[in-house]
Amino acid sequence: MKKIVNHCILILLTLFIASQASGSPLAEREILSNNMVLLHAERKALPIVTIVMAVRAGSIVEPSDRAGLAYLTAALLNEGTKKRTSREISDAIEFVGGSLSASAGQDYTTISLTVLKKDIDLGFDLLSDILMNPAFNEDEIARKKKITKNWLIQQNEEPGAVASIAFSKAVFGKHPYARQVQGTIESLDQISRQDIVDFHNTFFAPNNAIMSVVGDISRDELKALLDKYLGQWNQKNIPATPLPSITANENPTVIKVNKELTQANIIIGHLGISRDNPDYYAVMVMNYILGGGGFSSRLMDNIRDNKGLAYDVHSFFSANKFSGSFEAGLQTKNESANIAIDEVLKEMERIRTDPVSDKELQDAKSYLTGSFPLRIDSNSKIAGFNLVVEFIGLGLDYADKFPSLINAVSQEDILRVAKKYLDTNNYVLVVVGNIEKTKLKY
Repeated sequence: MKKIVNHCILILLTLFIASQASGSPLAEREILSNNMVLLHAERKALPIVTIVMAVRAGSIVEPSDRAGLAYLTAALLNEGTKKRTSREISDAIEFVGGSLSASAGQDYTTISLTVLKKDIDLGFDLLSDILMNPAFNEDEIARKKKITKNWLIQQNEEPGAVASIAFSKAVFGKHPYARQVQGTIESLDQISRQDIVDFHNTFFAPNNAIMSVVGDISRDELKALLDKYLGQWNQKNIPATPLPSITANENPTVIKVNKELTQANIIIGHLGISRDNPDYYAVMVMNYILGGGGFSSRLMDNIRDNKGLAYDVHSFFSANKFSGSFEAGLQTKNESANIAIDEVLKEMERIRTDPVSDKELQDAKSYLTGSFPLRIDSNSKIAGFNLVVEFIGLGLDYADKFPSLINAVSQEDILRVAKKYLDTNNYVLVVVGNIEKTKLKY
């Protein structure tokens, strides 16, 4: 009963945090003596504390023949330590209605904790235990591998996933961004327990980490807990990981995957931009008008509303630390594939050559600035937001600057970035469907 009550309290209290995020700095920044970056935002109105950590141990630093190593390492962190079993960890955090999780992405591994203020000691104890003392038991490794392989097999049957995987490989080439974070069945088989131990020992260190803390905890309370539970977490020499360069396609690349489907899954796009690109904000506005604005976008208006070729069509720029991609995607009848692709390219070319209207520009700005507060309307969102801001190097005044950065975008900026970052000639086109019925001309 206590477990259920605490869990309900957490859910109910989280609903009321939004009002506490406005009108005050999102965080204070400090580099600790062990060189961990600490971001702290005290929110005293509600007795909840959320911690989100980023350790620069994503798939980008794993060997290519051990793809999935970062993913497995993260997945195993709360599956047993030197003093707790997997069951004991899950029972302890669930009993107080909290949450504790870890996952790997391309650029870093994330560890997240949320607990009531009264349970913060237990939360820090569990967090530090999985962070510093994971057991990496052979049985758990085998179990996680099996689960991941089954998931990969399922992905290979999903047309959208097949298209996305093929697209990333074609765009990013030999760069780690080309790989699935989960790896492949073959690469998972190559990963040993020692690989996982070595990966953890190499990259999990305070001088390779960012901790973002938001909630009902003072600076003094936080520092005392850090000293108590992470005081023995020592710095390490983190090896540099050379990355292969990424070059844009110089010719169209067409990938056809034949499957007995009634609809073709289509992705068309190319290399994009990194998150720290100063043109990022103009690109956001431009893409909202092109295909990121849902029913307000040109792609949706043309391809869905006017021609009835697809239920959904969209575009987006995925901007990571080192690079990114542009994608436009849709599903349409096999027989309509050529005309749908034609229309996507036509809209890409139109936004490159014709100025957007005043209304389109204003609507895009209004949506992007108006929806921005929803990104920081809870403890967990603020913690995650602050972490990304620090990782990218945007500055902790970013939330204040964002509206002005969007509102400064002009029609000339839209034309300029569209011409620079949209390519209607040297693209990657992936079509997954009944290739014979599509009669692709590309």
